[in-house]
Formats: sequence, structure tokens, C-alpha cells
Amino acid sequence: MKNVHIVPHMHWDREWYFTTEESRILLVNNMEEIMKMLETNPDYPYYVLDGQTSILEDYFAVKPENEERVKKLVQEGRLIIGPWYTQTDEMVVGGESIVRNLLYGIKDCEKFGDHMQIGYLPDSFGQSAQMPMILNGFDIKYSIFWRGTSERHGTDKTEFYWKTNDGSKVLVQLFPLGYAIGKYLPEDNATLQNRMDKYFTVLDAGANTNHIILPNGHDQMPIQKNIFTIIEKLHQLYPDREFFLSKYENVFAELEKHKDFPTLQGEFLDGKYSRVHRSIYSTRMDIKAANTRIENKITNILEPLASLAYSLGFEYHHGLIELIWKEIMKNHAHDSIGCCCSDKVHREISNRFFLAEERVDQLIQFYKRKIVDSMDTEKQYDRLTAFNLLPYERKETVTTSVITKLKSFKLLDINGKKLDYEIIRSEIIDPGLIDRQIVHYGNYDPFFKYMIQFQDTLPAMGYKTFFVVESQETVQDTLLSTYKVDTEFYEIMVNENGTLNIFDKKSNQHFDQVLLLENGGDDGDEYDFSPLKDETLLYSKDVKAITEIKQNKYGSSIDIQYTMAVPENLENRKVQALNSTIDVHITATISNTKPVIELRFEINNHAKDHRLRALIPTNIASAFSFADNQFGTINREVFDPAMHLWKKENWDERPDSIFPFLSFVSLKDRDYSVSVLTNSTREYEIIGDQYNTIAITLFRSIGFLGKEEMLRRPGRPSGIKLPTPDSQMLGVLTLDFAIATHSVLSNAARIAKEYLTPITTYNKIPYDAMKLNKSDKKVPLEFSLFKEVKPNMVLSTLKKAEKENSFILRMYNPTEADETAIVNFNSKVSHAYLTNLNEKTIEDLPVKQSQVEVNIQSNQVKTISFSKE
Repeated sequence: MKNVHIVPHMHWDREWYFTTEESRILLVNNMEEIMKMLETNPDYPYYVLDGQTSILEDYFAVKPENEERVKKLVQEGRLIIGPWYTQTDEMVVGGESIVRNLLYGIKDCEKFGDHMQIGYLPDSFGQSAQMPMILNGFDIKYSIFWRGTSERHGTDKTEFYWKTNDGSKVLVQLFPLGYAIGKYLPEDNATLQNRMDKYFTVLDAGANTNHIILPNGHDQMPIQKNIFTIIEKLHQLYPDREFFLSKYENVFAELEKHKDFPTLQGEFLDGKYSRVHRSIYSTRMDIKAANTRIENKITNILEPLASLAYSLGFEYHHGLIELIWKEIMKNHAHDSIGCCCSDKVHREISNRFFLAEERVDQLIQFYKRKIVDSMDTEKQYDRLTAFNLLPYERKETVTTSVITKLKSFKLLDINGKKLDYEIIRSEIIDPGLIDRQIVHYGNYDPFFKYMIQFQDTLPAMGYKTFFVVESQETVQDTLLSTYKVDTEFYEIMVNENGTLNIFDKKSNQHFDQVLLLENGGDDGDEYDFSPLKDETLLYSKDVKAITEIKQNKYGSSIDIQYTMAVPENLENRKVQALNSTIDVHITATISNTKPVIELRFEINNHAKDHRLRALIPTNIASAFSFADNQFGTINREVFDPAMHLWKKENWDERPDSIFPFLSFVSLKDRDYSVSVLTNSTREYEIIGDQYNTIAITLFRSIGFLGKEEMLRRPGRPSGIKLPTPDSQMLGVLTLDFAIATHSVLSNAARIAKEYLTPITTYNKIPYDAMKLNKSDKKVPLEFSLFKEVKPNMVLSTLKKAEKENSFILRMYNPTEADETAIVNFNSKVSHAYLTNLNEKTIEDLPVKQSQVEVNIQSNQVKTISFSKE
């Protein structure tokens, strides 16, 4: 007999085409109905609250008096909550973000009782290959999802094991028809049977056992009060089946008795049976870029800096940092970060990112100030302190500002050694902008703000301080205009059309027309790109650029400006009328110390319904691209063979090889690699006759949330056909990314991490508008917490443990070989443990001569907890 588990639930999009405030009103209504049913009807055993605790946070903001009612139902095992904070996306959201989503979601659950031990992501647009490892890191061994699978992954069944490189494994229960097939089940027998016949055909064919799931819920759906009447009718219609109210855990308990399931590995991004929206990664690029930038600031700057401060005796502000994480995780829900929402919702998302970034920036500034203000020195000079937040020494060219009243100054290290520097530019600053109390007492003497460059070697995971001392000497300026960049690594010239002509001295490779722009129509929606049929693409090959190249002894800068003519809209594009423009301003920065070309694009878009991409030729004919995902690297085919079959096989969407990446994408030859590093856009495609060009999407411009019958996605609209004029992306957009050339043996993930972890500085002067009392702490002028011994791992983050007075050091191995990470601490460590991602101890780690060793497999993440004596 077939057992049909009817699982009452609601899929709770906090926002979509409706706002969070609209859904909150429904939430207050629905929660009362849910609790009343559970409290008064013992035959209604369970209700699943969509696996995310942000629902409870939203609810208790309005109904704090109901916390005890919720707690009682959770502890009785009837109201099922967690483990997530929000229903996260898995494609353009970083590894630490997904870890914190579970960390804080489970922490929220602890106030009420147990959390659901299932990685429940029923609507995410594709599944990351690293999810089994992340879920196992929280002792979760089950997973439920819907989108992305097809039989070509290795099975046509709906239950299977899913594993990662390191051996982590979860048992998956697939929703082959989605999470809403049991929504609003009708009482009419004929209508009910018509629906169930279609569903049972698919569910029975996919099931390995006699247990199948009928999820009884939908988006914002209230509880189905007549569910017992429906169950009676189902028994009458299908006497060979048993129907009962259940929960997902009961299904897995039955599956565990079976055990004989196929094992799959890798990411699931097939749009055969459900849409995964492979070009959603570039919708509302302003929002996507903000997420990338803020994620990197938190994990690469704020948390390591706060950890340095904590190691020196200052408070680690868990509450402030959790507030930041939760603010951006509200935006990490699949619809929110996918940006397939209404304009008013996108405004709310943008505002959350604004608040989060302001909190991050101000807390970074606070920690730097606390450290530098507390330095143990009798010298009364102003100070400039440079922080290196990576676990190895770095010889870096640093560009920063010094604010002072001195007309000329020198920089001295703690031993009195003079540091060479150059002034790039200077300006006069009104003293009221420094501290309004200065002018309040009648002092109007101006300050000078100098933008300077210097080069020095900075200690691992620490800082170095220089004194700003008055000088009578004039700083020599070697900044000159030139016709080409010439460094140890590159010769670069700018073509008339603003593209770069690059000669890589190490690989002896020549790359021309680098950063050529490709422009084409976009007849799609917020979910998917849709080109115009038989369109001839436009390129920036004939524009006339205004360029300027400057070089000094530390590096070079290139300034490129031009205007590209494009059609104003789709109708103009169809007749090839170039009656609008895109203004492009590119700034390239090239250091003498590394083979990285840092780029900033400032784009002013005046046209509608189009896509703009930057092309980076590599001279590498490729079958695979290499990009990072959460805590690892993934290889992808540059051309999907299903492109030849998708129409015949009736796929939901065409499998174009448009993919996400988090910090880098590379093409590799036997002798060299070319990588694009990003702090903004996270979408790429490998194109060209030989698949030798990396196309980086700069933005998409579209005007509808959803549209029907698109060229690459036939059929119904995704979402609803709601106008979204803000998604046309009119106006200015700023994007930061970089190009790196390197040997095949070099670790692209480490190169990307270094690009995304710039040296940050603090300039201490006697004035500040925000006053702080003097600290009783005394900290050294130079400091290093620890350093790596072997350059083979990537630091994910350094933070204080949530519940212990210890540090959490997380590293991962993005290479193809297993490696040993060795960390050398610069002070005595009382203990070290290997922990899981939930910061629970797995085993002791021996500390020998202040060193800890950990074996890390390919594409594996590991976490070390350590405490200083």
C-alpha cells in the first residue's frame, strides 16, 4: 500500500511582488489560525513553518506576547521551525553567508526548542555542489529541494544520496513537482481526483519506496481548515493508499529503513523539469554588486579586524555583527537576491544593504580607532597604521590618505626608519568636517588631505604603524604621463576604442581587445535573459576613447572614457536605430608588485531592454571553465550538450552555459591561466569560436518581473507580468573586478582572496567629531596574531566563537589535491580544537611549538577553535 504523507506547511516569501510589510499582516493572521488549530485539535499533529526563523522574528515584532504559546508548541514537536534564518539562495551568496544563515537560524531556534534537522530549501534556483558539506557541518544529514535535477545526473528517482568531495553526504527527498502540489485541495471529488491522478503518476514513478509526500501549502497560504474532509475524500477515491497528516522527518525515518539509494555528486542547475533561471545572476546588478561588496567587507575586513581587537583585550561586538548578518540575510532569500521582485521591494532590499554597509563601515572604523588610539607609545605624533588581514606577510603598494595640518611630513616606522612615499594628490579640508568643535571655538585653520602611495612589507594577520612627523623636505613625485604601462609583469597599451592591448611578460602571451564591450537586446524579464531572434550584436570596437596613462615607481593607472551608441529600446533595436547611448568610464590600476589589473567600471546607461558584457580574451581554447563556489572550485563545461536536445526533450528552459561565480572564474592552459576576480558582478559565460573568451555580465536592463513565451524559456511567465521600470537600470552603476594572469599551479582562489582583502589603514590625529574616552588598554605599535606556514589554503574568516571565549579560524582547500594547513601562532595557545561549522568540538588538535596542523581535502572546509593563554 502506498503511504501518502500530507505535510501542512506554508512557503513564506517575506517579499516578492509584495512587500515584507504586506506579508507581515498576513503572517499575524495566519499564525493565529495555525496555533489555534494545533492547540485545539489533537488530530492535527504538525505544522512546518517553512524552515526559516525570520518568520518568527517578523511575527514577534508585532506579537511578543505569543512567545510562550509558540515555545510550547515547538517543545511539543508540533510547530516545526528552522534550521535556516531565511530561505537562502545558493548561487550568488557566499559560503560564510550560508554558514551564518544556519548558525543564526539554529541559534534562534534554541530559545524555543529543537530545530528541523533538514536542509530545507524547496524553491532555491539551483543547488550548490557544496551543500552536503555545509549541511553536515551542522549535523544535518537530510535535504529537501525542488529545482535543478534531471536523470542525466545519475538517477530518475526522487530519493538519493548527494555527496561532496570530502565524503560529506545527505539523503535527499526531491520535490519533483514542487512544494505546492497539495495547495488548496478541493472538496469536489472530480476536481480532486483529476489533480491527484496527474500528481500520483509522477510521484509514484520517482519513488524508491511506498512513501510519498503531498505538501499541503503554498506561498502565503493560510492553513487548510477542511483538511480532514479532504483526507476522507482521498481515502474514498484511492482505497489502495493510506493518507495521513505527517511531517518531513517521518518520511526520512521511513527512507532510512530502505537505504538502497543511488549516490549523486555535483551541482544541480538543469532547467529540464523546473526553471532554475541561469541568467538571474545579473538582474538588478546594483543590488547584486552591493551584496558581493558587503559580504567581502564583513568576512575579509570586519571580522578579522574585530578578532585582532579582541586578542588585544577589546570587546568583540557579537550583537552588532549579528545585526549586520541578519540584515543582509533578509536579502539572501531566493527571490530577494535573485531580484525577481517589484520595484518597491527592490527599494526595500537596497535600503537594507545601505544600512548593513553603513554598519559595517562604521564598525570597521571603530575597531581601527580603538586599536590605534590605545598604542603604547610616548610619542605625540600622528599615526598611520596599516592592517593586513591575511595570514601571511604581504609586500604591498598601499594607496591611502593622510589628514594633517602639516604642509610637509615624513613617515617613520617604530625604529625611526624613514618610509618612502609619493603624494598622488592633495586637497584642503574644512576643519568643521574633521571636528565641529574646532570651529566652534574659532579655529578656522585648514587641514590638508594627502592621497599617498607607499610600498612596504606588512606582518601576517596584524598591523604596522608609522609616525607622521613634520618635515622640511619636499616629497619627490615620480608620477608621469606615458603612452603605456610597463611593470615587471605587463606591458599595456590602450587602443583607440578604449580596449586594452596586454603583453604578459611571464607567459609571453599577447592579449588584444581586452574589455571590448558586447551589447545586445534583452526581451526577457527579471528571471531570465532573452535575446532578440537573429539579432546582430553591437560591439564597442568603433568608439573613440579619451585615455590617459600615468605611472610612478609603485605602479600605473589608466583612465578611459567613451560613449557607445545603442538603440533606445527594443523597437529601435529591431530596426538598428542607434538613438541612445551608454557612457563608459574605466579606471585600471596596476601595481608593480603583482600580476593583477584592477578595474572600476562606471557606466551611465540611457537605454532600455538590453544586456552589456565585458569580453576578456584568453587565447585558451577551453572545454571547461573553473570557478569558485562555496569553499571550493567547480569545473563546468563551456558548452552544454543538452543545447542540441532541449526543444526535443521539452526542457522548461534552454541550458545556456551562463553560470554564477563568487570571487573568480578562470580558463587554464598547460602553461598559464587567465582569471577574472570580482567584487561586484557574479555572472559569466565562456564564448567565442574556440570558447576562449570570458564574457562578464555588467548589467541587464529589463522592464518586467515576469514575461511569457520567451525565446529561451517558452510557456507561462515566471512570477507575474508586473512592470518594473527600475530594473531598466537607467543611470549610473559602478562595478569593481580585476584580471589576473598566473601560472597553472597558482591558486586562483588565493589571488582572488588577496584582491578582496585590501590593506586597510587608520590615520590617527588629535581630532574626531565622535569622542571616545581613553582606553586603559595598551597595545603594541606592531602586531601579528598568527601566520600560515604553507601557502596552500584560503582563509574563509577569522571571528570570535559565538559561545566561547575562543577564536574561530576557518580555512578551505580549493585545489585538486589534499593538503595540510599549518598555522603558527605568535603567542601561547592554551588549546585548539577541530570544530564543525556550528562551532561544536569534534576533536582536540595538538599544539606543538605554537603550531597546529590540519589535513584538508580538496574542496573541503575546516574550522579550528583556539584560545590564547
